[in-house]
Amino acid sequence: MSDLTSHTVSTALGDIAVTEQGTGPVLVMLHGGGPGASGMGNYEKNLPNFAQNFRVILLDQPGFGGSYRPSEQDLIDRSITQITVDALFQALDAMGIDQFHLLGNSLGGAAALAMTLAQQERIRRLVLMAPGGGWLSFGPTPTEGQKMMFRYYNGEGPTVKKMKNFISTMVADPRSFSDEDVQRRYEGSLDESHIEFYHHYNAAFARRHGMDPLWQQVHKIKIPTLLLWGLEDRTITLDGAQLMLKQMRDVQLHVFSRCGHWVQLEKQREFERLVTDFLLDAEEAPA
Repeated sequence: MSDLTSHTVSTALGDIAVTEQGTGPVLVMLHGGGPGASGMGNYEKNLPNFAQNFRVILLDQPGFGGSYRPSEQDLIDRSITQITVDALFQALDAMGIDQFHLLGNSLGGAAALAMTLAQQERIRRLVLMAPGGGWLSFGPTPTEGQKMMFRYYNGEGPTVKKMKNFISTMVADPRSFSDEDVQRRYEGSLDESHIEFYHHYNAAFARRHGMDPLWQQVHKIKIPTLLLWGLEDRTITLDGAQLMLKQMRDVQLHVFSRCGHWVQLEKQREFERLVTDFLLDAEEAPA
């Protein structure tokens, strides 16, 4: 297994922060859009396992982690998903990465869907964890988890208590997250440029009445796709998975009981096993 490395890649939009480890088929992993989210922040605990079989690429999406911050005007001109797809393809092109497996959670799931719709020939297999955009809720929106994200930077601004409440909404059993976990995520949410971006991001989300309606195009996705969902997800609720199951040609769904929005942490071992088996099956399939 290769050593963990971190670097930035220049694009026409701005710098994209990259963390990578491992060798083999490329696996690009995209994080969610909660306050303080980043590639390492969301997938650090999963990275050692996946790096045993893949060259894992963790990309901080525009606005998050060490990547550049889209401006208010950027978010008026294009949605965050459109911006992200443009920036991430530029970053992957600059790294010389053509073919890859793609995994995305929540906001990163929307980006993964949109990347697949834009350049499906480059994506070998797709893993979506409660993806935004591809999901069409049959219940009230915004959901409880979405409301919690919107409120985090409002009022008195970020606090440890707010972060603890946010995490409690993201997961089925908040007792599995220590005070140190809460503090780490809270500290990751305090960057002033990220806070400014997040206000613009929330305003753009409201103007556009939610995320890009990618669910209208999911029938175009033909590559093998694995959907992962927590039964108790209060952010991107399970009922929205039905449309993708009906519309996508080669799709399977695994639902985890006693699990919320963060499958990769709440069901870490099962998540890693399912994803690894699904992706390695592509490597063993005849050309």
